Amino acid sequence: MTVSHTLVIWCLTIGALIIAGWRAWYRFRPLLHAQPLNRTDQPWVRLKGVFGDVGLHRRLLKFSYSGVLHLMIFISFLVLFTAIIQAFGSGLFPGFSLEPIGGETWIALLQEIFAGVMFLGVGMAVWQRYVKKPERFKGSKKSDATIIYVLIIAIVVTMLFEFGSQIAFKGGQYNQFRPISSFIASILVNFGVIDSIAQTTAVFFYWAHVLAILAFLIYIPGSKHRHMFTVMPNIFFRPLTPKGALPAPPVDLVEEGKSKTVEKFEDFTWKDLFDTLSCTECGRCQHVCPAHASGSPLSPKTLIMDLRDGLLTDEGLMDAAYSLPIAGGTIKEETLWSCTTCRACMEVCPVHIEHVPKIVQLRRSLVERGEIEPMLQTTLTSFQSHGNSFGKPAKQRARWTKGLSFKIKDARKQAVDILWFVGDFASFDPRVQKLTLALGELLHKAGVDFGILFDGEHNSGNDVRRTGDEGLFEMLAHHNINELDSCEFNRILTSDPHTLNALGSEYRSLGANYKVVHYSQFLWELVNEGKLKIKNTSSNTVTYHDPCYLGRYNGGFDSPRNLITSLGYQLHDMGRCRENSFCCGAGGGRIWMDDSGMEERPSENRIKEALALGDVDQFIVACPKDVVMYNAAVQTLGMEEKIIVRDLTELVTAAIDDSP
Repeated sequence: MTVSHTLVIWCLTIGALIIAGWRAWYRFRPLLHAQPLNRTDQPWVRLKGVFGDVGLHRRLLKFSYSGVLHLMIFISFLVLFTAIIQAFGSGLFPGFSLEPIGGETWIALLQEIFAGVMFLGVGMAVWQRYVKKPERFKGSKKSDATIIYVLIIAIVVTMLFEFGSQIAFKGGQYNQFRPISSFIASILVNFGVIDSIAQTTAVFFYWAHVLAILAFLIYIPGSKHRHMFTVMPNIFFRPLTPKGALPAPPVDLVEEGKSKTVEKFEDFTWKDLFDTLSCTECGRCQHVCPAHASGSPLSPKTLIMDLRDGLLTDEGLMDAAYSLPIAGGTIKEETLWSCTTCRACMEVCPVHIEHVPKIVQLRRSLVERGEIEPMLQTTLTSFQSHGNSFGKPAKQRARWTKGLSFKIKDARKQAVDILWFVGDFASFDPRVQKLTLALGELLHKAGVDFGILFDGEHNSGNDVRRTGDEGLFEMLAHHNINELDSCEFNRILTSDPHTLNALGSEYRSLGANYKVVHYSQFLWELVNEGKLKIKNTSSNTVTYHDPCYLGRYNGGFDSPRNLITSLGYQLHDMGRCRENSFCCGAGGGRIWMDDSGMEERPSENRIKEALALGDVDQFIVACPKDVVMYNAAVQTLGMEEKIIVRDLTELVTAAIDDSP
């Protein structure tokens, strides 16, 4: 390597770094003006997550084909980085070599092996994108992927031809540590590439290799593949708070106490903006989204892409039709109202992008401006007037108790062991009230010391908050906290997973910390402890639906299953179960909105999945909203003769009665 060559490579490298740095700066500088957010607590837990999701590909491998090919490319990149060090080290610093540490032995062999693995991984990626064409890639930028594939192949091919030319220059003898390069050398020798020609060829491919690497470096900041550099910090700075606790809106310091809505990009936190620049456009979130599956305009992937493109347009880096305010401009209103807040997108995202909090923040802007879905507006008014979504007077909340065989305690007047927070649907919906009565009788039969709040209970506000009405959520929450704090109890029992989430996770930010248990867990405790004696068991095969706010949000996967199998039932899980469960479509306030425009309701999709199992005729649920949603789905599909929706309470009641 001559002095002039060294000077040229120094100039090229510095120039490429400046251009790449400039391209990165203009994309990341908005983070400096965004809202602050502290995510530096529990550093070892954060690092453990980075190791699991980057090093072990924990989330990527949930999609096996994509996960395996990505792992192949990832490991190959790490190994072949030694060749990059080798190329630039020898060019920038004459005399530099990896040979003393095995650069021409074991390192060389690894480079050859993983060059082959890289070809195979890229080949699998090309096959997937251009032949298989999975639906989740719809909306992703195909040209971006193509350019990256070409650059990767160019880097590897030029590296191998450089090494092959060097072997040809030395006579073309087989090098056991460079089998692929030796094969290339034999071809070159057969074509007369020997001696000085081989030396010139080696120099040519060296420069081609260096230029391909520098082109890759320059291209990356403007590509979705910048996740190579953003994925680790994005995972490191993931939220470690309870999954069910939404981040509170920032407070405008000028008008202290007034929540600030997101109208422009600097109203987001820096992590929100960093999320948009870290998206890989893999479409896993889109694949699991119930709103997208139903034909609604929401795709979590394109939502993040549109936010990113809107941000870059705002920075003058894109000429696109994105406008402010963001809610209703960059992101259409109907897109925001489509979300069920089921969190499936966040659970599957390999880089831990936070889709749901962004949607809720933008919904807050719509609510602040009064641009609310009409049916939802009626329900929110009912909450303000009556504290429930049914428009019923508070005095009617406990009317269902008249059907009990005993008088239930008023927890506001008597100390109880268990305070049962019943919830709206369990209290008012006639389809669910019979289950509420059955649960009350089970608790009484088991000798549980329990009571309720009667008309003191209001809706927990979980879904109200997710519609974006932060003020109404706080009004409902503070009312319930005042009522609960006036009572004496040990644990709160809930019928509704949404209530479980609000009381157990959301109320913590308001200073309330309660021990909350879902009725599925509590019934399992009673059966397991022998307080409910099982007299009749069934050998029927059933399937069970994991409610989003019980399972994915709060980890309540095992108790319902333990309860079902303890009653003698054979459980056949659907393909989408546990943390991958498919939403019923009711969450995030969707149960109060118009769904007539959907191609297929999520609940109908789910019933079809259960029927496809072939050996079940009972669909078991553990949520009052699921009782409503899935019974309606069965009726809509005309499948009443093939499958029946049953609540866990019904199974236990049947098992302890004298007759099946």
